[in-house]
Order: sequence, then C-alpha cells, then structure tokens
Amino acid sequence: MKSILLIALFIALASASFLTKDEVNFINFQQKYNKVYESHEYAAKFATFKSNVGLIESLNQKAKAQNSDLTFGVNKFADLSPAEFRKYYMSAVSATPSADLPMAAELSDDIINATPVAFDWREHGAVTPVKNQGQCGSCWTFSTTGNVEGQNFLAAKNPLVGLSEQNLVDCSNNCMEYENQKVCNAGCDGGLQPIAYEYIIQAGGIDTEQAYPYTAVDGTCKFDASSVGAKITSYTMVPTNETQIAAFLATTGPLAIAADAAEWQFYLGGVFDIPCGKSLDHGILIVGYSAQRTILGANTPYWIVKNSWGADWGEAGYLKVLRNKNECGVANFVSTSIISAQ
Repeated sequence: MKSILLIALFIALASASFLTKDEVNFINFQQKYNKVYESHEYAAKFATFKSNVGLIESLNQKAKAQNSDLTFGVNKFADLSPAEFRKYYMSAVSATPSADLPMAAELSDDIINATPVAFDWREHGAVTPVKNQGQCGSCWTFSTTGNVEGQNFLAAKNPLVGLSEQNLVDCSNNCMEYENQKVCNAGCDGGLQPIAYEYIIQAGGIDTEQAYPYTAVDGTCKFDASSVGAKITSYTMVPTNETQIAAFLATTGPLAIAADAAEWQFYLGGVFDIPCGKSLDHGILIVGYSAQRTILGANTPYWIVKNSWGADWGEAGYLKVLRNKNECGVANFVSTSIISAQ
C-alpha cells in the first residue's frame, strides 16, 4: 500500500512540474472555493481567472503608489468577468439623485457640532449579522432591510429582528415615477430602496427573515400579515453633504445607500480610496464611520459599510470607504425609513 501511495505522489508531483503558475493558482482557487465547472466552460473560466489576477495586481500597484492600505486579492469572485459580476451581484436598476423623492431638512449646526468623531451602530446592537444575497441582484432588499432592522430596534424599542429580503424580492414589484419615468422593483433584476419602503408601508409591514427565508431566486409572493417583524410609517432621503450624513447616521441609525461597486469585486481590506465610478448600481448599508492614520501620518476618514456578499468577502463582510470625497458615489442616494411614535 505504501509503495502505491508513493507512486501516486510521484506521478502527481511530475504532473505538477508541467503546470504553469497560473494553472496551479487556478487549481488552488477551485479547491478553496469548491468551484466545479463543466468541461465546456473550463477554458473560459481559466481565461477569466488569469485576466482577473492581472487586474488585481494592477489595483494593488495603484493603491501602493498612493500609499494606501487598500488591498485586493483572489477571492470567491475571481472566476467572474466584470459583466458576470454585475449581472449576479449588482442592481440592474440604477439609482440617481432625484427631486421626485422626499428630502429631509439639513440638521442644525448644534447637532452637527455634537456629532461624535467616530460612531459604529454595531457597538449599540442595531445591526444584524452579515448576509449573503447569492447570485441574485437583490442588493436593494438587503440595504432596505438593514435600515428597517435598525429603525425597528431603535425607534420602536424592539429586540433586533432579522427581516425578510425574500419578502421584498417576491412582493415588492411596485413602481414609482422617478426621474420622469416609471421605475419598478424587479426582484433579482434589481430595485430601489424608496420603492421598497413604499411597498412596506402599503403592505402594512415586512415579514421576519425566519418566517420568510431567503432563497436567492424570484418567487411567488407569500407575505403573511401575522409574521410581520416591523412596520414603517414613511421614509426620507438624506442630504448629500457627508457631514450631514454622519450626523444623520449617529442620531437616527444605519442608513441605506447606493454606490458604484464595480471596483469592489476583489476587495480584501483597508480604506477604499482609489478613484472609482459614480454609477449607483449596488445597494448597501452605512453602519458607522471613523478615521485612521496612514503610514505617512495623514488622517483618513472612512465610512463603515455593511455589504451583502457574505462574511467571507472583504473585512468579514464589511468595507471601509473613504469619507468626505463622495467616493464611489456613496453620498448621492442615502435614505432611511421612519417609524413614528405610536
């Protein structure tokens, strides 16, 4: 038996000697992330992987050139082309600033001046664990539930309860006039948080995650009024000034936002502070903000962003985004639901 094992090991080592570095890395990637491909797609996936490795190297060089602590690397998305990544993990319904939506008045100077220099709602029990949207463009539902979960916990003085993204995927197919056109939520094909808020108001609430679990596919609406976990009375957009956003966050709770997330595909950690786009194609949640010193002694302020790509992405499912520069458009489409006192 021992000789057979030694022969098998010798054959494996001999075979490995003929593999390129890219081939070895691709095999390791498949093993780590349990990737299995059909024979007809293997070559295309390998080509995509090699292209992404080159892109990752380029992004890391760009970050290093500006003395950033931002790092990129091979993760579970390394076999997806930009088009595939956009299709599976971002919203096909793009958000843009609009005069059609209700806008909160700016907070007073007294409130601004009293805003703490750093704040994190995770430390105050208002944030549920990181979730995973899977290969479904339902990010808008996770952004919405994250906000309503926080509001329900804070305003209604209720225990923190996970709310149902699937409820919104299946049932929030309502529409609104937006930017002089009719825009509708479309499940795994994308949507907007304000339309989801409208649905929750009209339906009389949103079910709990436990009662209406997530499936990552479009389904038939199964909303059950007896399983409602939270109700809201209205919603508002938040001023796009990031000083105002920080004050709103610290005083009212986690905020739903939209951003350009195309460059986040291979994010591993650090403050995202390299140039990125402003196409608002991904819904996420700001749960806090802080700042850190760079290696050159500069102060780098950042937002703490809860994503919906699983806890095995980024910094345990979170992302730090440069603050006060409208990085990736994070300040352009900020909203919160409102729960009025009963």
